[in-house]
Amino acid sequence: MRGKRETSRIEMVLLAGTPFRSLFSPGAVAAPRRTATAPPPLLFRRRSPLTGALLFLSLGAVAGVRSLSSAQMESGSTTVPSVVVYVTVPNREAGKKLAGSIISEKLAACVNIVPGVDSVYWWEGKVQSDAEELLIIKTRESLLDALTEHVKANHEYDVPEVIALPIKGGNLKYLEWLKNSTREN
Repeated sequence: MRGKRETSRIEMVLLAGTPFRSLFSPGAVAAPRRTATAPPPLLFRRRSPLTGALLFLSLGAVAGVRSLSSAQMESGSTTVPSVVVYVTVPNREAGKKLAGSIISEKLAACVNIVPGVDSVYWWEGKVQSDAEELLIIKTRESLLDALTEHVKANHEYDVPEVIALPIKGGNLKYLEWLKNSTREN
């Protein structure tokens, strides 16, 4: 076709190796010589299929980092499947006492006590509202049953909240510390 310039194989290789940011810099890639009838060059021209595949793979590698960390957690021997457990308590003193016993028994590596939680819930046929504190407990998944039994035996409530959420990944060193700071079962 007249008026369209084909990109040479050498240009494609050079452009494929150009850092992404420099493609947007003025003058980073020499503009082709224009004739009076040729349209101005487009910023993004069709490249070879190989260039598109490389871009797709590099973006996919960035997106895959998150799933890689969870795969490492499951297959690596330095960590174990872990959970975050929520437990509400009526006050600070009850929270400190329960947190201390959980840590002493090595049922968890860490317990955060979060003050100022307003809980609204259904209990005994009506809506209740209480000021509480929230314990955020980090532990091994394999200790969840023992932790639940410990909370039930040492909690002031008849039906204490014990809710576990899986940890899918995170700081590998922290997850190793979590494993090393808890008992095996």
